Amino acid sequence: MNKIPDSELILNPDGSVFHMHLLPHQISNIILLVGDPGRVEMVSNNFDSVEHKVQNREFATHTGMFNNKKVSVVSTGIGTDNIDIVINELDALVNIDLTQRVEKIDKTQLKFVRIGTSGALQEDINVDSFVLSEYGLGMDGLLHFYKHHFKEEQEILNAFIKQTSWAAPLNSPYLVKGSNILFDTLKEGMHTGITATACGFYGPQGRRLRLDMAIEGLNDKLTAFNYNNQRITNFEMETSALFGLSKLLGHEAITACAIIANRIRKEYSKDYKVTVDKLVKIILQRLTE
Repeated sequence: MNKIPDSELILNPDGSVFHMHLLPHQISNIILLVGDPGRVEMVSNNFDSVEHKVQNREFATHTGMFNNKKVSVVSTGIGTDNIDIVINELDALVNIDLTQRVEKIDKTQLKFVRIGTSGALQEDINVDSFVLSEYGLGMDGLLHFYKHHFKEEQEILNAFIKQTSWAAPLNSPYLVKGSNILFDTLKEGMHTGITATACGFYGPQGRRLRLDMAIEGLNDKLTAFNYNNQRITNFEMETSALFGLSKLLGHEAITACAIIANRIRKEYSKDYKVTVDKLVKIILQRLTE
C-alpha cells in the first residue's frame, strides 16, 4: 500500500491533523457540526462531562459524554471550502494510519449531524421552526473536484436544471441525498425537503445591497421548483459538501437547521439563539436514545 506523501497529508509536530490539531482519540464517531466556534461550548454545556477541548483557527472541538455515549461537537466555520477541510481531516483521523501514512483496511464510519441556521424559501415554513435536509443541492461547485456520480439523485437534478433554466455563468449544480438512518432518527416534528447550498451569503443567495444580480429571480425559481412533491425548503452554505464528501467516504450525514429568517415573507427571528438551543437539545437526545 502506497504511503500518502507529507505534502498531501500534512501533520503537525505532535502528529495531529494540520488544520484541526486533533489526534484520533480526541473525537467520537458521533459528531455534531456547527459553524460558529462560539457555539461549540453552548453545545458541550449540555454534555454530562467533557474530556477534550481543542481549538485552532475557526476549528474548535469538544468531546465528552452525553447519556452514556461519547459525542463530539466541532465548529467548521462558514462555507463548503471549510467543510472540505473538516470532513477530510476527521475521516483521516479514523481511516488513515497517521504514523504509517497508509489507508486502513478496516474502516470506521462516522455520523455527522450539522446543526445550522438557515433562511426558509417557502412561505409556510415559519421562523423559529426546524428543517431537516433530505437532500443537499450544491450550487457551490466543490464536489466537482472529486470523482462522483450519484445515480439516485439524477432525475431530481435534471428536473431542477430544466425548471430553473440553469446555465452558465453559474456553477454546475449537483444533488446528494443525506443519510436515511439519521433522517429517520431526527425527522419528527421538522419540515423536510431539499436544502440549497450557496457559495456566498449575499449575491449567491439573492441578497441585493449595492451590486446587481447576474441571474434575476434566482430565489423565485428555487421556491417554485417541485419534483414529485420534493421542494427546496431553505438556503445555507455547507450541506451539499457535507452530504457529498460523507457519502463518498462512507459516512452518514444529515443537516438540521433552525429557521432564523423567511426569505419570502421577509421575516427574521427575534431571538434565534433560543431556537438553536432548543434544536441542539432535541438532536442530542434523539441521537443518544
